[in-house]
Amino acid sequence: MPPQPPRTFRVPYADEQIEAACTEKLEFVIMDGQSLREWVTDAIRYWEPRRLIYNAVLAGVVLFYFARGYPASKATLTVNLALFVFLLAVLANVAYCAAYVPDVFAQLSGFRDLWRKFRWAIFAIGLLFASVITRFWAIGFFDQNLH
Repeated sequence: MPPQPPRTFRVPYADEQIEAACTEKLEFVIMDGQSLREWVTDAIRYWEPRRLIYNAVLAGVVLFYFARGYPASKATLTVNLALFVFLLAVLANVAYCAAYVPDVFAQLSGFRDLWRKFRWAIFAIGLLFASVITRFWAIGFFDQNLH
């Protein structure tokens, strides 16, 4: 005896409702995906140009304390120290990426327009915080007079 195809039961009205609900859900997900894409793009457009300022300020802090401790700071330069400073720079940039979380979250809220006007405050606070941390590391590396 040949295998029987599976039997399907069709309930016309119920199937149409389910199909309509699935179509609505699919359109909702696509619409939200496009909005999320716009919000993430907006965040990238805001934060990435400021990353250059962030890195320049942190590099300026390190160079200031290197110059302040010169010529003794020149003697502390080694390959291991350079690699460690590079590692700290990478970690500082990873920490910079933390700004994306509150930015995208705030853009998802009803306060998007207000947030876009004042998100510079997150940048300023984060830059100040990172500068203070960088200062302590730079003093530890290069400025023996402040220990």
